[in-house]
Amino acid sequence: DLTENPLTTLPNGSFLGFIHLQSLAVPLTLECPGGSDAWQNVTVDRSSRLCQEQRNPCNSSVELAWPCPENSVCAPDGPGLIQCLCDNSFHGYKCLREGTFPMLLFGGILGTATVSLSLLLWGTQRRKAKTP
Repeated sequence: DLTENPLTTLPNGSFLGFIHLQSLAVPLTLECPGGSDAWQNVTVDRSSRLCQEQRNPCNSSVELAWPCPENSVCAPDGPGLIQCLCDNSFHGYKCLREGTFPMLLFGGILGTATVSLSLLLWGTQRRKAKTP
């Protein structure tokens, strides 16, 4: 219930990730997050606007403005918001890389670089710490 809050607008992304939100009361001056198309029922009374039962924007008959790329599926991400999730065997930018993420190679390179840089800095800066 946000009816008593002095909101003039709802900040973008305020309800990002709220996929299980089923009922929201906002002041009359505000629209429901995601617009009235993002909710099954929008009722207005004297002091508030009640938004109930989120619609799944991925199942709407209206074509999405930002369709998900190939190898991904649409998933709801809050009122009127979507996210594109990569299929099981794909990852990376726009789900273009097939297979699993090379975690061992990534961790090995990152660990080696960190240890090497740490040893280099320790070796070069250690003599400066030996002040009497």
